Amino acid sequence: MTEDGTDRTVPGYRDTTALDLRSGTPVRDVPSPSPAVAGAPVHETTAIDRGAVPPPPATAEPVPLRSVEQHLDEILTAVPQPDPIELAVLDAQGLLCAEEVVSQRALPAFDQAALDGYAARALDVEGATPAEPAHLSVVGETVAGPSGPASIGPGMAQKVAAGAMLPAGADVVVPVVWTDGGMATVAVHAGPLAGTYVRRAGDDVAPGTTAVQVGTPIGPAQISLLAAVGRDRVQVRPRPRVAVLSAGSELVEISTPPGPGQVVDVNSYALAAAARDAGAEAYRWGVLPAEPRRLSEVLESQLLRSDLVLVAGTFASEGDPVQEALAALGPMQFSQLTMHPGPVQAFGRLGPDSVPVICVPGEPVAALVAFEVFVRPAIRMMLGKRQLFRRTVQAIAAERLLSPLGYRQYLHGQVMRHPDGGYVVEPLGDGGEAMLARMARANCLIVIDEDVTEVAAGGLVTVMPLLLGG
Repeated sequence: MTEDGTDRTVPGYRDTTALDLRSGTPVRDVPSPSPAVAGAPVHETTAIDRGAVPPPPATAEPVPLRSVEQHLDEILTAVPQPDPIELAVLDAQGLLCAEEVVSQRALPAFDQAALDGYAARALDVEGATPAEPAHLSVVGETVAGPSGPASIGPGMAQKVAAGAMLPAGADVVVPVVWTDGGMATVAVHAGPLAGTYVRRAGDDVAPGTTAVQVGTPIGPAQISLLAAVGRDRVQVRPRPRVAVLSAGSELVEISTPPGPGQVVDVNSYALAAAARDAGAEAYRWGVLPAEPRRLSEVLESQLLRSDLVLVAGTFASEGDPVQEALAALGPMQFSQLTMHPGPVQAFGRLGPDSVPVICVPGEPVAALVAFEVFVRPAIRMMLGKRQLFRRTVQAIAAERLLSPLGYRQYLHGQVMRHPDGGYVVEPLGDGGEAMLARMARANCLIVIDEDVTEVAAGGLVTVMPLLLGG
């Protein structure tokens, strides 16, 4: 099924769970034919002699597939926008401003010198040159800080420091380097125009004007401006609270040596770190309990404390306790997506507050790929970000790339600048080996579209750089 909902099934279509993608996805058994219902007519073709070869079962209906865009759109449409909160300006760093901050003060509050020099009248220094300097009487000195009113008249100058109040009558500041630095009298070697190196009251921000707009990211410069206009607190879009849980009977905590058949729970650590890098306030709960009642209690408690719940795990098609516990809390849809790795994904809004719950694969490499594709954009939308997705670039493939038809392939790679310009990317592995060490060396994802099965060496391919905090 395509993104527009039309069915483009062709003869010979195979269910995605039966495709060999070297991803560890189990092949689903074809269900046995249903037994004859009592009283139903029996056709001759159903009679089978003992020892005869039985007829093949009827072809199973293909499971509907969902595109990456369809699943992503469902998630982005459903995620909520948390209400703004008020924070101290330093705690607001990295968040988006949620109010229009109107200044009640003039910034600067008074006429001041922009640099060290001599405050003077432009008329008195007009036309001054090193050969024919203008000579002025120095009538005082002003430094930054509280000071009484001062003024100058024709032929006078006052020595001023950067940020010092400008004396009345002065309309220019002559830099020290343009003078002889005199104390009683000063020789001015250049005549700047009126207003040069002068900051007038309200030049930066006038009273009643906007200092910081809604949607502005709050960084060091914005914090400086907020402090200057007298704001020690500001309303912002809060960091969404994301609970991260892992499901699987084979999982053990990081401090427990794994036994035969057991693996360390790395997903809750990796996904919590990824959520924090995306801007969320992530809580790592850990491995979900196997006992049904305790499992339900944990899920319910996380729904109460979170804006979004993220569950990583390999979910069975039927009878899976996590699926059953989630289904008891609200509608949860597990889907086969046209992506690799990790085609099995799920999404729902559960609990009395309809909290979004996203389920990603349990295989660690596939889990982080799913986070990049679905969870990270959702977190950025909750933060109010305009740019939901990582920026992509076109790069030259350093070697031949293969991809299964009908699936969007995400390969880890290393992208670098080409000496002749542009980018070149080298895949790490062939997409069939899910290795953590290989993923840790990657700095990008190579994205191969569904209708592309091969990219020749030297061909162009889409690359998503994985920049921390980007």
